[in-house]
Amino acid sequence: MMKTRWPLVLGVAVAFVATTAFAAPDFASMQVIPYEPPKPAPAFTLPDLNGTQVHLSDLRGRVAMLFFWATW
Repeated sequence: MMKTRWPLVLGVAVAFVATTAFAAPDFASMQVIPYEPPKPAPAFTLPDLNGTQVHLSDLRGRVAMLFFWATW
């Protein structure tokens, strides 16, 4: 009796794994926001520590970190 149920149990287990592994998740019900690629930064010019004007376009292809401080 036990030998005849083994293929049935294995078949049900394989079918369950196959349906859950290949089923697409329902992102809408999980309230997941789709990825949107970042937008390019607008063109701007700021003075550096020496007072020289630096344009964003001067830094093309390089990593730039901007820190904005406020003292109010």
